[in-house]
Amino acid sequence: MIVFPFFLFPLISAGTWLGMLLAMLIVWITEGSPHYASMDPGQSIAYISDIGAQGLKPLFIAGCVVTTIFLDLAFISERWLRHSGRLERNTTKAEKVLSVLAIIFAVAGTAGLILLSIFDTLRHPHLHDGFLLLFIAGYIISAIFLCAEYQRLGIHFRNRRILRISFWLKLAFILVEICLAIVFGVLSFDGHTQEAAVFEWVVALIFTFWVLSFFVDLLPAAHSKRSGAGKTDGAPALEMGSGSGGAHVVNSNGYAHPNGNGYTHTTTTTTTNGDSYTNGQANGYTTNGYSSGNGLLTNTAATAYGNGQVDGYADGYPNGGYRGNGVAAHKPVSSAQNF
Repeated sequence: MIVFPFFLFPLISAGTWLGMLLAMLIVWITEGSPHYASMDPGQSIAYISDIGAQGLKPLFIAGCVVTTIFLDLAFISERWLRHSGRLERNTTKAEKVLSVLAIIFAVAGTAGLILLSIFDTLRHPHLHDGFLLLFIAGYIISAIFLCAEYQRLGIHFRNRRILRISFWLKLAFILVEICLAIVFGVLSFDGHTQEAAVFEWVVALIFTFWVLSFFVDLLPAAHSKRSGAGKTDGAPALEMGSGSGGAHVVNSNGYAHPNGNGYTHTTTTTTTNGDSYTNGQANGYTTNGYSSGNGLLTNTAATAYGNGQVDGYADGYPNGGYRGNGVAAHKPVSSAQNF
């Protein structure tokens, strides 16, 4: 089965964003660092939006659209992969709410970036500044919600190192970007356009690493068809016990395994003063100690097996022989024995 490479979404997004920024900067430098009409009189370093308002406006718009669309696809893919079990599932409703809120604010940030590229700083300065604020605030708030979700996931899946890595990457992005955004805003408000332009470029370049953090999130889905919370991915879990069985295998397929050792593959195992096994049937049995209606069995005296057999066979069935559908017979045991 071909597994779709969802991790390509953040790679395409980050590559487009970084390529656009470098192209705009290189063009501006190779043209002799011109002073554009949208720049302040004493400003010698152009803002990204100053360059994007000139001849490279089509590149600016196209780059912003491609970047944000593929980033949103990464957000949505992460949510779907957790829902389908190919990534660690959300274990609480709060985690799902945080994920949805992160997507909503990411979409708001997407709208802000696309609109600020269309309403450029030369022709629509006030609209441009408003959409710039929407872009920065949308993605920072989205990052906060996503970071909170990953912190909770890390509590439930402590053995998943990838979750801790992603959490710290996102937390670092939040702290750095908030600090830089505050400095950028203060410098712009005070009229220090030179320094503010430098910080704008830095904030934009760091945004690349935020996008790339989703590559870390989505990469595990390429190696597993299904690896959600509470799933065994077809690998049986071994539960150790005592008594005649020694151990039994619990799996999710609900089929009996006639290996002559009294093992059963089952979805549910219950114990009441003894080991009890189920055979995964939707309807339970009404004889030989089986309860009806749910496929679970309860036995307070001896070990019951999900194939319709119980300990204490009639004489004539030697230990190690087979009875019924291939489950090994056992010698009678005392009801007081604890398995």
